[in-house]
Amino acid sequence: MKFLVKRSKIAGEIEVPGSKSHTIRAVAIAAMAEGTSYIRSPLISEDTLSSLRAARAFGAEVECQDGLWTIKGCGGRIRQPEKVIDLGNSGTSLRIFTGLAALGNFNVSFDGDSSLRTRLMSNLLDALTPLGVMHDSNAGKCPLTVKGPLAGGKTKVNGKSSQFLTSLLFAAPLAPQDTYIEVEQLNEVPYVEITIDWMRRQNIVFDHAPDLSWFNIRGGQSYKPFDAVIPADFSTATFPLMAAAITGGSVKIKNLDFNDRQGDKAVFDYFSRMGMNIERHSGYTSAESGSRFSGVSIDLNNTPDALPAMAVAGAFAAGKTELQNVPQARIKETDRIACMTCELQKMGATVNELPDGMIIDGSK
Repeated sequence: MKFLVKRSKIAGEIEVPGSKSHTIRAVAIAAMAEGTSYIRSPLISEDTLSSLRAARAFGAEVECQDGLWTIKGCGGRIRQPEKVIDLGNSGTSLRIFTGLAALGNFNVSFDGDSSLRTRLMSNLLDALTPLGVMHDSNAGKCPLTVKGPLAGGKTKVNGKSSQFLTSLLFAAPLAPQDTYIEVEQLNEVPYVEITIDWMRRQNIVFDHAPDLSWFNIRGGQSYKPFDAVIPADFSTATFPLMAAAITGGSVKIKNLDFNDRQGDKAVFDYFSRMGMNIERHSGYTSAESGSRFSGVSIDLNNTPDALPAMAVAGAFAAGKTELQNVPQARIKETDRIACMTCELQKMGATVNELPDGMIIDGSK
């Protein structure tokens, strides 16, 4: 098979699918709720289907129709899975459902593909231990087993990945006692804010420091069934935006909600700073290339998912682009910093790899 690629301009309009972060969180809460929840416009992907697999293993009843997932939850009383729960490549599902698995007084085992087996879990497992949870793992990674019951109490978690904290926040309200969580070195704050929003919609009672350095969650609570539409995914919107930028084209994206907590909405500001003309209208957001596309310095700590697209954009921008303060990009499904440096260099880009980012010089 041969592909012939010619230089062209992107032009048109698009709707992006639902947010993976929101979809997996919705599945987790629906699985724990007492009653039937309706998740509308979910993202259908390998990762979100992995979360459904975990929900079913915990005893939730799941029905999938076009644009609608119906989940009858287990009311926080998870059943013991019949076999190891295979979560494929989904790090988000692994972290969240490991915390929820700790609610049972029996062994629950997780595994996944070769990539998931490289994902760090020790920070979460260590944080669960003071709360009454036992665990066994392959050097702090999958395959792993946890056994509760989660009692509550006081613990500390390192926020190298925000998913460790999200896991504790979702499980703690279902513990019999209150839970106090001290948070160290938190990355990816917007993802925690998404979690907090879901907890508030559920009327979960908790307090936290303004800088999210601690949380106090009341025990003995429950999740309620809900009917919710999944917001469009800003991480996905990054790619048509980047395509328009590097081809000198334009794009209209029709279904974005800038009031949502997703951190990757900041990408529109990144591209605006680089020279794109971006305007929000009723029902759509337009982005058009400007007279000049220039490199900028960007702190990506809140937006690690944007690194691949921003690295490509930097290779096309005039001058230097610096992607900084995103060390957690190295512990995703791949080492995103190393991978993007390697592949862009293969195509002739001038890239300097940093411990926590990249410096890209505009090049042909």
